[in-house]
Amino acid sequence: MKDAAVHASHADSLRTLADYVALTKPRLNVLVIATSAAGFYLGANAAMDPLSFAATVVGTTLVAGGAAALNQLYERDTDALMRRTRLRPLPDGRISPSEARIFGLLLSAAGLILLAVYSTWIASLLALATLVIYLAIYTPLKRRSPVATLVGAIPGALPPLIGWTASHGITLGGISLFLIVFLWQIPHFMAIAWMYRDDYGAARFPMLPVLDPSGRRAGHQAVGYAAALLPVSLMPTLVGLSGVVYAGVAAVLGVAMLVLAVRFARARTEGAARSLFFGSLAYLPLIWIVMIADKR
Repeated sequence: MKDAAVHASHADSLRTLADYVALTKPRLNVLVIATSAAGFYLGANAAMDPLSFAATVVGTTLVAGGAAALNQLYERDTDALMRRTRLRPLPDGRISPSEARIFGLLLSAAGLILLAVYSTWIASLLALATLVIYLAIYTPLKRRSPVATLVGAIPGALPPLIGWTASHGITLGGISLFLIVFLWQIPHFMAIAWMYRDDYGAARFPMLPVLDPSGRRAGHQAVGYAAALLPVSLMPTLVGLSGVVYAGVAAVLGVAMLVLAVRFARARTEGAARSLFFGSLAYLPLIWIVMIADKR
């Protein structure tokens, strides 16, 4: 009986730990880790400082995780209305609002302090801007206007700029990384919004596919931002960050992304949206890998 009780207690602890990890939105944080690390590496002119690199990546990840937890705290009522989010720890009652609040604040504070002490104060300020825009502007705006998608893309695109700034300062190279991730997010989000339009409608989020069930506006935005992404993705070569190999691959990937966006805009089907979604998932890591490999 004692062994069974110990086993049950251990299992409960693991489930609680998993719930706290879920509050940080780990799948999104993988993007934060990768882009902040890539930004730091691409911005480094000489041998990287391991301590500064680790502090930048870990600090940015902690701030992003804290922001995600506080965002879920704010949206726990609407999360309970959507099929894909109703089993999250807060709407399902596995973690209390007060526990989530403390957890989110502690993660955010720890990340900001780590960046300020062991990275750079500019990186810390950019991380603070990420937190403020995500929680004070994007999160409440999400219930009021489809413009929230554009606002939310700003903190989503700041991690590579934070990494670059920590090793290089703010220059055109870092801005080009920010713009690539910013523009990439819109076709990606339009595909998600179309696939989960019924969920967003149930929660009364005014996403474009909810306001315009035909999908035309979502399709137009996907095409417009994919078209803008194509020339912007060549900026790293133009500013001397990467070489012509990267430019060639970026052009091919950009055309592929645009083709998927056009197909989605024309068909506006579940299949076309999924193709754009998975295509966008492939686009970002591929372009980062080639950019790093072809760094000048």
